[in-house]
Amino acid sequence: MSYTAGEYDVIVIGAGHAGCEAALASARMGCDTLLLTINLDMIAFLPCNPSIGGPAKGNVVREIDALGGEMARNIDKTYIQMRMLNTGKGPAVHALRAQADKFLYQHKMRETIEKTEGLTLRQGMVEHLVVEDGVCKGVITQTGATYYAKSVVLTTGTYLRGKIIMGELMYESGPNNQQPAVKLSADLRKHGLELIRFKTGTPPRVHKDTIDFSKTVIQPGDDKPKFFSADTTEEVPDQLPCWLTYTSEDTHRIISENLHRAPMFSGAIEGTGPLYCPSIEDKIVRFSDKPQHQVFLEPEGRNTKEYYVQGLSTSMPEDVQLRIVRSVPGLEKAEMMRTGYAIEYDAVVSTQLMPSLETKAVSRLFTAGQINGTSGYEEAAAQGIMAGINAARKAQGKEPIVLERSEAYIGVLIDDLVTKGTTEPYRLLTSRAEYRLLLRHDNADLRLTKIGYEVGLVTEERYGRYLEKVQRVEEEIERLKTTKVKPTEDVQAMLQSLGSTLLNNSVDLISLLRRPEISYEKLHALFPSPVELTDDMKEQVEIQVKYSGYIEKQLLQVERLRKMEKKRIPDDIIYEEIHGIATEAKQKLAKIRPISIGQASRIGGVTPADISILLVHLEHYNRVVAARAQ
Repeated sequence: MSYTAGEYDVIVIGAGHAGCEAALASARMGCDTLLLTINLDMIAFLPCNPSIGGPAKGNVVREIDALGGEMARNIDKTYIQMRMLNTGKGPAVHALRAQADKFLYQHKMRETIEKTEGLTLRQGMVEHLVVEDGVCKGVITQTGATYYAKSVVLTTGTYLRGKIIMGELMYESGPNNQQPAVKLSADLRKHGLELIRFKTGTPPRVHKDTIDFSKTVIQPGDDKPKFFSADTTEEVPDQLPCWLTYTSEDTHRIISENLHRAPMFSGAIEGTGPLYCPSIEDKIVRFSDKPQHQVFLEPEGRNTKEYYVQGLSTSMPEDVQLRIVRSVPGLEKAEMMRTGYAIEYDAVVSTQLMPSLETKAVSRLFTAGQINGTSGYEEAAAQGIMAGINAARKAQGKEPIVLERSEAYIGVLIDDLVTKGTTEPYRLLTSRAEYRLLLRHDNADLRLTKIGYEVGLVTEERYGRYLEKVQRVEEEIERLKTTKVKPTEDVQAMLQSLGSTLLNNSVDLISLLRRPEISYEKLHALFPSPVELTDDMKEQVEIQVKYSGYIEKQLLQVERLRKMEKKRIPDDIIYEEIHGIATEAKQKLAKIRPISIGQASRIGGVTPADISILLVHLEHYNRVVAARAQ
C-alpha cells in the first residue's frame, strides 16, 4: 500500500559519488532536495581502488571543484598520500592522484551531506518511477513511500540487477555484498529506456602483516603535495607509501592452467567489461608476450591492516585467487581478507540522453554515473554535479548548463556518452580530449569558476580570489612583455649557468622566459615582481608564456568548432526525408537527434558529405519556416 511521504524540488536516487554531487549541487542551488540510498552506511563508498585522480581523472576532480562540487575538498581532507604523476612530461598530461583513507572519506562526505541546508537524507530502495504523460513526477520505494518532485536524478551505480561472480559462485548483489536494486530495471524498460549489461571487478585485499615489503619497491607521496581544491590550504601530515611489485612466471602459469574456471572465458559472464581496466586473467591472455605486469599494494586507510592489490582484479574462484596472490613477489605468505569478484549490472544506453543528462524518453528524469555506462568515481562525480545542476535548473524553470568539449574534460565525457555512446564501461583518457592543452589540471579554476559562480555553487569569497588570480597573472605577463633587460654581468651569469645563449642586446623578460631552459623562478630571482604571487599564479604565468603558441593554435580550432555548435538543429527535423544522406547516417541521426551540427559531425557513421547535405537541408528548412512566419 503506497502513501505520500513528501514533496521536494529534486529527488536523487543513490548516494555514491554521482548521487552525493548531484544532491549537494541541487541543495546548494536552493532546491529542497531528497537523497535516497539503499544503505546509509554506504554513502560515498569506494568499492574498488581506494584512490581519487590520475590521468584525465585528476583534471576532472579539479573541474568538479571549480564548479563548486565536493569531491576535491573531501579527498583533500582524507588523503593518506598525494602524488603528481607524469611530471617528466608537459603540463597537458600532469595528473594529481591521491590515495584515500576510504573509511574517513565516507565519514566526511556523509558529515557534509547531513550538515547541508535543504538536503534531506533518507534510507530507502526505489522500485518504481511515477511517470504521467511522459513526465517523471516522483518515485515509489519498496515500503510504499511515494515522494513527489519537479526533477528526479537516477545515480544507481552498479546496483541495477547487480550480480556478483566468483568462479562458479554467482548471486544477486550490489557491490561489497550490498542489497541490489532488482525491480527498478524493469520499471525503466517499461518507460521506454533501453538497458545494456556491463561488468566490472575488483582484486583481492590482503593483510598488511603478511606482506614482505622487502621484496617490493616503495612508492612515496610528494614531499610538497599539491591539492585538488582551490579551497585547501593545509596538508595532511604523515603520508603513507604504496608499494610496487610484479606478477611472476608462476602467476601466468596458474592463470593459464585455470582459464577453464574463469567466468569471463567459460561464458558465465554476460556483461561487457572495461577495455582499459582488464582483469588479470584477461591481461594474461591479451598480452601473452609480456613476462610480467605491475602490481601496486595500496593501504585502504590509516586505521586498518587491509591492503588493496591493484593490478590483480579477478573473478577466478577463491582457491585460485589465493594461489595467484601468493605467486607475486612479496605476497608469498599473504592472507586474503577479501576475495576479488566481478559484478554485472544494468546500465542505460547513453545515447538516449540529452547533453543536459535528461533522458529523451522521460522528461524531468536525469541519469548520472555508472548507470550511464561509465567506470570510475571521478567520471561518476562529474556527471553527478552536472545532473544535479541541470535537475535544479529544470525545477527552477531555467535553461540547462552544457559544458563544451573545449571547456572541460567533463564536456568531453558527457558529449562522448550522448553522441557516440559506449559498448563497454567508459573510462576518461587524455587521448579522448582533442583540446587537452587547454584542459590542463592547473587551469581548471580559470576555465570553470565563473560558471560555478553563476549557477550559485561558488561563494563570493572564492569568486573574489579567482578574479584576483586572473588579474595578477595578466598583470605579471604584461610586466614581462614590457620590461627590458640589458646584458649585465648578473644576467649573463644566469644565462651561462643555465646553458642558455648570452645576450647581445636588450630583450624583454617574456622572450627570456620562452626559452625552454629558463624557469619563471630563475627569472623571478633576478627580476622579482612588485606584486606578491602565489605558487599557482607563478605556475600559470610560466605555462601561459611557454606554451602560448600551441595554446593560440588550439583556441583557433575551438573558434571553428563553436561556429558548428552554434548551428542548431530543430527538434522536428525528419532525417528519413533528407535525400542524399547515407542510410546509416540517417539511422544514427534519427536515433541520437543531435542538437547542433557540431554534435552531428561527431556521431560515428556520419560523414562530412552527410553533414554538407544536412547543412543545405537546414538552410531550406529555415527559409520555409521564415516564409510561414511572414
